[in-house]
Amino acid sequence: MNKVFLIGNLTRDPELTETASGVAVCHFAIAVNRNYSSGEGERQTDFFDCTAWRGLGETIARYTKKGKKVAVSGSIQLRNYEDNQGARRTAVDIIVQDCEFLSPRENGDGFDEIPDMPRQSAPKKKPTLQAMDDDGDIPF
Repeated sequence: MNKVFLIGNLTRDPELTETASGVAVCHFAIAVNRNYSSGEGERQTDFFDCTAWRGLGETIARYTKKGKKVAVSGSIQLRNYEDNQGARRTAVDIIVQDCEFLSPRENGDGFDEIPDMPRQSAPKKKPTLQAMDDDGDIPF
């Protein structure tokens, strides 16, 4: 099973592009702190390149930016390529299948607002019951 869960901060603004066939793809990177510190007390950080496709990629590009905290789940994909000197390299990508935004929203940050959930109207006042004039007769 190839499944990964990561929580980290975006290291740059997401880049939304389209493939030649018009499919949206979003590339971004997150910095994830390790659970332990080095001998000098420094926390180690790992950096992961992430790719999100279609609607999920569009949503990530629209509502996140550099520095925002996100939780992603997906799968690990290895890519082999040759660098400029001809050396073979391997790159690790996270193919994002789900993303949750963990940073609080900020008004006026230049990004579209995530629509608020519909709010319920104020509760209606209960009608007050009025006492009836009771003459002792049973109405039936």
